[in-house]
Amino acid sequence: MKQEYPQFLPPSDLDRSPLRERSPLEKLGWQPFFAQQTSIEGMNQTPPGRIVEVHRKGLHFLGDGFDMLIPPGPDATVGDWLLLNKSQPASSKVLHRKSLFKRRAPGARRELQLIAANVDTAFIVSSCNQDFNVARLERYLALAFEADVIPVIILTKADLCDDPAPYLGAASAISQKVPVILLNALSDEPRAKLRDWCRRCQTVAFLGSSGVGKSTLVNALFGDQAVDTASIREDDARGRHTTTRRQLYFLPDGCAVLDTPGMRELQLTDAQQGIADVFDDVSTLAEQCRFNDCRHETEPGCSILTALEANIIDQARLDRWNKLVTEERFNSASLAERKSDDKSLNKKIRAIQKKNRK
Repeated sequence: MKQEYPQFLPPSDLDRSPLRERSPLEKLGWQPFFAQQTSIEGMNQTPPGRIVEVHRKGLHFLGDGFDMLIPPGPDATVGDWLLLNKSQPASSKVLHRKSLFKRRAPGARRELQLIAANVDTAFIVSSCNQDFNVARLERYLALAFEADVIPVIILTKADLCDDPAPYLGAASAISQKVPVILLNALSDEPRAKLRDWCRRCQTVAFLGSSGVGKSTLVNALFGDQAVDTASIREDDARGRHTTTRRQLYFLPDGCAVLDTPGMRELQLTDAQQGIADVFDDVSTLAEQCRFNDCRHETEPGCSILTALEANIIDQARLDRWNKLVTEERFNSASLAERKSDDKSLNKKIRAIQKKNRK
């Protein structure tokens, strides 16, 4: 089912009332969605808290009166809410998620990698220079749509560009569902232009390549140098990795801000609907083809080929859609096969263990 356009705009019923004192959990982004998964008694026995960083040695956990490192055990990522098992922290329960960003792990491994959880808005950042890439933006948008997260495209470094209009036009043409904001990350514009999404008890994430200004935007929201930044390389406008891990920061009013390192590889998996939402024009045409298994190459009654000949859709956009659809199908099938192999192996191990106990 395709998402409706209004769903991806900032809410119109923003709470403009004076700030009341927020509870420690609300300052971490606690919402009714999570509260209904526990009780007052349950919160006393297993206090809730949030994962703000993932380290090799464990999970950095913050809660009401808690700031600790939980040993590896819970299958959690940055942004997750946990119910802390005080006696056995590694057995703490992960609460059901509002949203989840995931990808196929980089390289040849057939593994799923969790990126972040419980994000409300994804600021997909690109800059007005050589690093601008429509295909990359489409990947991030598909990731956000699949997770049912509000996506917003942010174009930075407009002050360093002679004419940002072509970048603005190209980004706006990707999807009419997605707002595109042009700003100078080193000015007061981020706080003014992003305030409708950066509300209390909300979680926003900055996604994009290295050097596009994600950490600079985080600093702009805080009004200080909360995160280290570095300049881009002048020869190719590519950025340097200054953010080395995903980390949550918290604004005073209870908005959680996630800064992420640039991802050199974003392999989509289990994102069929997300891709369909980004390429809704192509996906709609594909549904109208005469044959359900149409490959959109030479088949008669192909609505996509007809639209292509009539210049209704662009060949480059069609090629990018084909690439993402093919990649997503391969990754999803590959990970499903790995999961099936693991289940089969575990079944054999349990059978051997049972036999040895006799």
